[in-house]
Amino acid sequence: MKPLNYFSLLLLICLACPCLAQEKRWTEKDRQFTIDQFNRTRDELVKETENLTPDQWAFRESADRWSIGEIVEHLALWEIIWAREISMGSRSKPQPELNESTRPDSYYSDFIMETNPHAAADIAIPTGFIKGKDNLTFFLSRREQNLAFLKKTDADMRAHFELTATPNPRNMHQVYIYQWGHVDRHLRQIRKVKADKNFPK
Repeated sequence: MKPLNYFSLLLLICLACPCLAQEKRWTEKDRQFTIDQFNRTRDELVKETENLTPDQWAFRESADRWSIGEIVEHLALWEIIWAREISMGSRSKPQPELNESTRPDSYYSDFIMETNPHAAADIAIPTGFIKGKDNLTFFLSRREQNLAFLKKTDADMRAHFELTATPNPRNMHQVYIYQWGHVDRHLRQIRKVKADKNFPK
């Protein structure tokens, strides 16, 4: 009997175990959509902040509100937090069956863009130590690192989940929705600061 070559053997294994031949749930269309949103929100943040003066970066609407510098530092801190969540989630065991109980993508985009105030996690409260445009440089460096990973990863972002012990765990694609949507949310805040009647000219 003629021995099987490598590719014939691999085909037989895939036929015997359909799970190995299953197509990824996270499509190239999903990847490109996410890349487009990463680029769009990055570019909008640059447009809103790149020509600010030091006084404009530091202006606060009131003592209990963040300056634009602090808002952008907060965004940069979250870029690090999101990167850690994506890295850990994408290296965990794939559990595509959890998609049966996860919420739709729209739930997460609607939540991140609602107008009600959100309390910042302690780990993402800005220090205020970074001055002016250095906050934008900080954000851009982390965003480019995250974009590079997004473009090259082979992980199925709809088969990897975080917090799998919860009733409705998020898959990694939905974490990405939070990541770019979070910038959209704070772009709205930055525009509000700039519209304040006392904003430096």
